[in-house]
Amino acid sequence: MTNTLAHLLETRDWLMSDGATGTTLFNMGLESGEPPELWNIDHPEKIHALYKSAVDAGSDMFVTNSFGGNAARLKLHDAQGRVAELNRAAAAIGREVADAAGRPIVVGGDIGPTGEIMEPMGSLTFDGAVEMFHEQAEALKEGGADVLWCETISASDEYRAVARAAELVDMPWVGTMSFDTAGRTMMGVTSSDMVTLVEKLPNPPMAFGANCGVGGSDLLRTVLGFVAQGTERPIIAKGNAGIPKYHDGHIHYDGTPELMADYAVLARDCGAKIIGGCCGTTAEHLTAMRAALENTPRGPRPTLETIAERLGAFSSAADGTGEDAGAAKRRPRRRRG
Repeated sequence: MTNTLAHLLETRDWLMSDGATGTTLFNMGLESGEPPELWNIDHPEKIHALYKSAVDAGSDMFVTNSFGGNAARLKLHDAQGRVAELNRAAAAIGREVADAAGRPIVVGGDIGPTGEIMEPMGSLTFDGAVEMFHEQAEALKEGGADVLWCETISASDEYRAVARAAELVDMPWVGTMSFDTAGRTMMGVTSSDMVTLVEKLPNPPMAFGANCGVGGSDLLRTVLGFVAQGTERPIIAKGNAGIPKYHDGHIHYDGTPELMADYAVLARDCGAKIIGGCCGTTAEHLTAMRAALENTPRGPRPTLETIAERLGAFSSAADGTGEDAGAAKRRPRRRRG
C-alpha cells in the first residue's frame, strides 16, 4: 500500500484535513440517535457526497464515516455483527472519491473510542479493546483506506490499543485525543502526557494531536503544549467551528468561515502541520480555511493573548499542566463576517 500521507508530509509545508462528519450528515437528513455508519450501506450516495464535499473544498485528506464503527458502539443499535461490512463500505466509497480527485488525497480510516471505560475503572480490558479496533482496522484496510485515523480518544490505554491494532494490520496510523476538561482529556491526560505517550509507543503514529474539545482557543493552547515538549513529529489540529449553541431544537456552532480561516492560519503558525475542523465545520468553512492557508504568509508563533483576542476566551485559566502563568485573560470573541 502506497503511503500517500508520508509523501505529502515530506513534500508539503501544511496539509488540510476535512471537517465534521456528523454535522454534514445531519444537514443531509440523519436523525438524532441514528447510527451514521448504517448510511454506508443504506445511503452510499450521501456518503460519497460527504467525502467529495471535503475534496472539493480543498481538503488533502478526509476520514471515513466509521467513527462509531466498532463492535461496542454498534451493539447499541444491534449491529455489532456488521462491523466488517460497514467499515469496508465506508472505506471503499472513500477510495472511489479519492481516486477520482485528480490529485493525491489521503483516505483516513476513522476509528473513534469504544465508548466503554477501561480497567481498572471500568470493565474493558486492553486485549478486548485491541480486538475491537483490530476488527475495525482490518475492514478499513480491505476497503482501501490509506491510513488509520484514530480520534477523540481520552484514555492512554485506549490510544495504546489502537497503536497495537494498527501494528497487527500493518497499516500506518495517526491519532488525536480530545482535551475537553480544563486542558486535559476526560481521563486526565495533558498535552505533555500525550507527547510522552506517543514517543514511547513501540508503534508510534505518523502524526498526533488534538481534535474536538471546547473551542479553537483551547485546542491551539494544547498544540502549543505539544510544541513546548520539543516533539518533531507532525502535529494535527482539528478544532470545532466555534462554540455549540442550542437553538430551535438543534445544536449549532457559532464559528463563521472567517473565524475558522483565522483559526487555520493560527494553527499553522502554532506548529500544526495537519489542519482541519471538527464539530460544526462545513465545506464552506473548509473553503475559507484553504484560501487563508494558501494566501496568508507564515507568521510568528502566536501568544496566548493573540489566540484569545482573535478566537475567543479560553474555557479555563490553565492548560492542564499546572503552569498557568502565561494564560491569557478572558476576552469576548471578536465577531467577524
